Amino acid sequence: MSVILVINSGSSSLKYSLIDLGRESEIAGGLIERIGQPVSAISHTVRQTASPGEPAPTMLDGTYTSELPIIDHDQAFRVMLEQFAAHGPSLAEHPPAAVGHRVVHGGSRFIAPTPITEDVEEAIEELSVLAPLHNPANLAGIVAARAVFDTVPHVAVFDTAFHQTLEPAAYTYAIDAALAAEHQVRRYGFHGTSHQYVSAAAAAYMDRDLGSLKQIVFHLGNGASVTAVDRGRSVETSMGLTPLEGLVMGTRSGDIDAAALLHLARTAGLTIDDLDTLLNKRSGLLGLAGRSDMRDILAGADAGEEASILAFDVYIHRLRAYAGAYIAQLGGVDVISFTAGVGENAARVRAESMSTLGFAGVEIDPVRNESRERGIRRISTDASRVVVLVVPTNEELQIARQTAEML
Repeated sequence: MSVILVINSGSSSLKYSLIDLGRESEIAGGLIERIGQPVSAISHTVRQTASPGEPAPTMLDGTYTSELPIIDHDQAFRVMLEQFAAHGPSLAEHPPAAVGHRVVHGGSRFIAPTPITEDVEEAIEELSVLAPLHNPANLAGIVAARAVFDTVPHVAVFDTAFHQTLEPAAYTYAIDAALAAEHQVRRYGFHGTSHQYVSAAAAAYMDRDLGSLKQIVFHLGNGASVTAVDRGRSVETSMGLTPLEGLVMGTRSGDIDAAALLHLARTAGLTIDDLDTLLNKRSGLLGLAGRSDMRDILAGADAGEEASILAFDVYIHRLRAYAGAYIAQLGGVDVISFTAGVGENAARVRAESMSTLGFAGVEIDPVRNESRERGIRRISTDASRVVVLVVPTNEELQIARQTAEML
């Protein structure tokens, strides 16, 4: 089982990656965006292949882009196959032994990668009430993929599964217990595949046993979360019932007093749908400064724009708060890792968020932190009691690994 096709199906997108598990590298991958719109965008990337026994190459062999109307995920899968046929690699020469699917919400039922059956599809659909923006799209991708790849097993890998090790004290909300149980209201956590991959990669980089380390992982992208990982187990995480809770994000508010929403409903006349849109699509960096990309926020702050300065300060304040809380929950920390788009590329975010943690043994090396070197790297000083790393995440590889292990 050396080749796994990984599918990440969004509401209007289809991301795919053909993974060679023998070399733990991507053979090819692509992204189909704006599904259901008049013109859809297609990008297919082929990576050079090496002879058996040679290290996996990293040079791009070619990226091919095109546009055409794609009405639904069924057509998107056919277009994906056309990309492989036209640009390679040949799926006849690299046939996937299985297909791994990212599914955002597994509720309390799915605690591990799960072979997909009709019953599992029904369960994913039922869980859409907890993730209405994600699970229906994930399921559409599963249905389309099973129709195309009908002779190989399919496995669902759930974002929430890694966090099923949370203790009741960590996942329980202090509301009416019977009501919470009836409606499955609890903390589930997300970005689980990324947090799991990064924490294991950090341990391997340090040549330490994963089971001996206390870690904090900051996954900072347009969506952002932080997880405390104690000896390989998630013990605390910032996202909750949905991916809205926790850190300040590109368009999501993160933590907010629930009474503020009641206040807006009463005084501003906002409906439930209005509040949903406000918190998920019009808040975060976008709500504070009118732009959701951290690069634009930093540029605005450098130009002296007060809104951008405030947005950056709020973002950093929240990161520091969670770092301190999780150090307390863990009883100390050995490793702190930054990953995803902002975490891997925004040196100022890393420096500022760690600047108050000297009491805990964190000491950032400015030169290492500003380095544009790619790959996993240390940004703390040699004298720092806590190792601080930048660890590029690879959720597709993690999904491929878990798919193969499940089967």
